[in-house]
Amino acid sequence: MKKKFFIAFCSLLPALHVFGWGQKGHDVTAYIAECHLTPAAADSVSAILDGRSLVYWANWLDNASYQPDYRYTKTWHYKNIDAGTDYADAPINPDGDVVTGINEQIDVLKGNSSRTRKALALKILTHLLGDLHQPLHLGHASDRGGNEVKIKFFDNETKLHSAWDSKLPEAAHKWSYSEWQQQIDRLSPDAESEVTAGTPDDWARETAEIATRVYNYFPKGSRMSYNQIAYWTPVVEQQFLRGGLRLASLLNSIFASDTNDDKQ
Repeated sequence: MKKKFFIAFCSLLPALHVFGWGQKGHDVTAYIAECHLTPAAADSVSAILDGRSLVYWANWLDNASYQPDYRYTKTWHYKNIDAGTDYADAPINPDGDVVTGINEQIDVLKGNSSRTRKALALKILTHLLGDLHQPLHLGHASDRGGNEVKIKFFDNETKLHSAWDSKLPEAAHKWSYSEWQQQIDRLSPDAESEVTAGTPDDWARETAEIATRVYNYFPKGSRMSYNQIAYWTPVVEQQFLRGGLRLASLLNSIFASDTNDDKQ
């Protein structure tokens, strides 16, 4: 029995790398969002999640997508844009992608669904707003979002996707998620308005452009060390902040006049 469990667990390991940010990135995104919720939105979120926070659920979907009941969300963590393909011309995944997943959850939260269904949508939405801003989640289908691009992180072989999920952010700053928020969440109101303008498709297109820069900078066999970490740290900070502010903006709009008359 133990041997069977070990084999089954090991078979999941390669697939686990398709998800990201790492835990810290999702926590930062969710906490920034929490800090920008209006009182009405904060009350609605608390009521829907039975008092739990967005941070509490920020990483839930990475594990849930492997459970039978939620396996339909596995393709929702990313959207593939291959090299040389314009965002608008990228093939549509019939099983859904990060943009269609986000839009579906927004529709659920705006509608007359039960509180149970809205809770699921809110958990999913919180996670997907993080994924939408990780550049390799708008990466190439041909290399599984950088999972088949081998690079060196200092002297250790890793995957480009994995480096961006957690290694780069953790090397950038050894901060807790609340410290990340305190240090990077400092935009003026006008700058915040610029960041939160647009739609999930606009934001995905923006992330895809960053992904192109990442691929060009880190071809197979390249090395991520001190200089590369310093160069890309501002982009990590930018993407964490964008994800959090945009999640808050969506929730503030959805719950602007919510009466919390949720159905069980």
